[in-house]
Amino acid sequence: MSDAASAGKSTSAGFKVTVPASTANLGPGFDAFGMALGLYDVVEVQVTDGGLKVEVVDAGAGGVEDVPTDETHLVVRAIRETCAHLGVEPPGLHLRCHNAIPHARGLGSSAAAVVSGVAAGYALAGRELDAFGALQLAAGFEGHADNAAASLFGGFVLAWCEGGEFHAERLAPHESIRPVVAVPAVRSATATTRGLLPATVPHADAAHNAGRAALAVHALTAKPELLLAATEDRLHQHYRAPAYPASGELVATLRARGVAAAVSGAGPTVLALTTAGILPPGVGVEGFDVFELPVDLTGVQVAAQ
Repeated sequence: MSDAASAGKSTSAGFKVTVPASTANLGPGFDAFGMALGLYDVVEVQVTDGGLKVEVVDAGAGGVEDVPTDETHLVVRAIRETCAHLGVEPPGLHLRCHNAIPHARGLGSSAAAVVSGVAAGYALAGRELDAFGALQLAAGFEGHADNAAASLFGGFVLAWCEGGEFHAERLAPHESIRPVVAVPAVRSATATTRGLLPATVPHADAAHNAGRAALAVHALTAKPELLLAATEDRLHQHYRAPAYPASGELVATLRARGVAAAVSGAGPTVLALTTAGILPPGVGVEGFDVFELPVDLTGVQVAAQ
């Protein structure tokens, strides 16, 4: 720990935080599975004598005109909470946020913002990122740890909550897996899509998802030829389908063509877990931007500037 952190003051160095996007659920692993993807938000942090300045740069996030530039900015909130948790006096800050992760599309933009703020808070305190403590802070913002854990640790993560504490285990996905995402122009709100989920589900559907989730761990890490069966979901996707019918239709079309497709997180982005890095020819993707995103294996990174 630096002398500044020991004294309850923040460090004065400038630095850059790079945080990956993430996809959650991966079909049957509702609120439990996450995977980091090679698309990155970058936050440049400079300590100042006082006050707050936030610049937001749209680096492909599909419009950032509705992003606040005051204390309500999600990165700022996460920095402030982390500094308070670590006993560090909040400094004056100049943040330059390069947003490449599309907002409200199911690619973990909110979790990435929180994770970057948590990582920045640790850096301001002169502290190495503590995996358990950072996960509690980051997951606490959303109430579940799948996206946050993926952005923190990289790779494929299994997340759960026990006794009020968040936990995650990182696994290495099979090297042949090449995710492809289809990102529509329309947005979706997690709060809205969660509201479409029923309070109870049939026992047969719950049992089905438990089996498929177990199979998915094996398929994602060791036997990707099982991914089509392993990503089949009966717990949440069909309930949410009315919120983004085009995404639901694309998932169904891809699965009929033998592609392990699912809605990414709360949607409306469609995730295809392929070994070719492309979608089959002839699949209609009008209204979607389609591109391969490699699995990120490192998670959030902090570098001095």
